[in-house]
Amino acid sequence: MPELSQDAERAGAPLPFGVAEVTGPSMVPTLHHGDRLLVHYGARIKPGHVVVLRHPFQQDLLVVKRAAERREGGWWVRGDNTYAGGDSTDYGVVPDDLVLGRVRLRYRPRRPGRRSPTALAGWALSAVRPVFSARSASRRLRAR
Repeated sequence: MPELSQDAERAGAPLPFGVAEVTGPSMVPTLHHGDRLLVHYGARIKPGHVVVLRHPFQQDLLVVKRAAERREGGWWVRGDNTYAGGDSTDYGVVPDDLVLGRVRLRYRPRRPGRRSPTALAGWALSAVRPVFSARSASRRLRAR
């Protein structure tokens, strides 16, 4: 199952940022289906960062995962949802040239039909959130 819409890739954009849409459950609870992401292409990656990468076996497919640790040959990446699969436990280390960028923030689009002032206020207060790296992610993800 694809993790990002195919429009997510930065096709010659003048800025190193792009927008992506999440599809699939592999990064729950950090990211949910339908979330939009601001991706910083070419950013420096550290363990714990949420990254956008090309799938190693299907390079027209873009996925979003957490960079768990640096290994020989590239990055070991994991989804935050251990039951969804589709990470380095399935396809191994991801080479550096397939890691495209780091996710800086996520925003949740407003649901259609929710127009009450309370619903709008709730959406406005929770719609945009930075995506932080998990400081203990490499230890926690390596132990799984």
